[in-house]
Amino acid sequence: MLNRRQLMAIAALALAVPTVTQAQNPSDIVVAQIGPFTGLPAPDALWLNEGMNAAFNEINAAGGIGNRKVRLLKFDDGYTYEGFKERMQEAMASNPVALLAPVGSATIKGVLDNALLDRSNIMILNAVPGASVLRSPGHPRLFHIRAGDDQQVKKVIDHGYAMTTASMGVLFQDIPIGSSGLESAKAAVLAGGGKMDLVEIQSSLDSDTLKAAAKKMASVSPQAALVIGNPKFMAEGVTALRKAGMRQPIFALSYLPATVLFKQAAEHARGVGIVQTFPSPQGVSTPIQRNFRMAMKKSFPEMDSYSPFHIEGYITARVFIEAASRAKSISSSDIASALRQAGEIDLGGYRVNFSKGNEGSKWVDIGVVSHDGRLRY
Repeated sequence: MLNRRQLMAIAALALAVPTVTQAQNPSDIVVAQIGPFTGLPAPDALWLNEGMNAAFNEINAAGGIGNRKVRLLKFDDGYTYEGFKERMQEAMASNPVALLAPVGSATIKGVLDNALLDRSNIMILNAVPGASVLRSPGHPRLFHIRAGDDQQVKKVIDHGYAMTTASMGVLFQDIPIGSSGLESAKAAVLAGGGKMDLVEIQSSLDSDTLKAAAKKMASVSPQAALVIGNPKFMAEGVTALRKAGMRQPIFALSYLPATVLFKQAAEHARGVGIVQTFPSPQGVSTPIQRNFRMAMKKSFPEMDSYSPFHIEGYITARVFIEAASRAKSISSSDIASALRQAGEIDLGGYRVNFSKGNEGSKWVDIGVVSHDGRLRY
């Protein structure tokens, strides 16, 4: 936990803050991010990276963790498991104690299926996405901060029940996040009493296939629709549904930034509900939101707006800092143990707790895309 002196130093940070990736010192605490900085689903990885850098810049300016600075390395996996595996070999040469915020359901599933974590003394903090297939059974050194897809999908189904929705279309991608998300929807419907019909339609990212799937969904005309897949699939899926004539409420999971949807769908984005697993990056009502905005302004003064992935990256780094500050030693195993033993960690209005398992948060909300592409909570 940060002490009073560290918190005061953070508050007194100057605007000019050196980036973490520029620090070169053998005593540094090294962490790494391996993600899709090119290819799909960019720019998620970049936004996560910027948020993490903002948090690490804070703690480094305050003296670091135990007088050791944190250095964040960045590797591009091209959104493939093979790319992740190759970049992980490169990253391990620098002896990182944690991998932070990797992105991609197929990539993370590849990590689990090929026992990659069992061959390396490393932990992963905040794997993205939250597909249940990546969490049950998961891995003892794979930690999830964001609420899982079970919670995200349940939020949409529960909202449907509250609105007396009798039928919900589920347009899902033919990858793990899609098939797993469909199962989450089925479970949520049963948990709510089983009085909602699901219209299940699978599709690939192929444009013609997706258009055909959207037309099929529109012809059935469910009272609402949920699109599940990677960001590109969800953006194009929403657009295809609207162009196919669906005017009913449409929802997507948190991996789709409102800005990406607006760029793809333009006027068709208005009114789409996007599940959120972190507080609004534009908000100022909680300490974590205010601290995040202050840190981003200091590290990236040229930015005038932030994405949900920015605050997710910031929170990921803050959770790591808390765990490393409590750990017996700066090692992957001791940091993982500290996470489990810490109980509830309150970051100022956003809480995580790994004492009962490797899923730290169940926080969910739904934001609605406005006419100008902004997300309103």
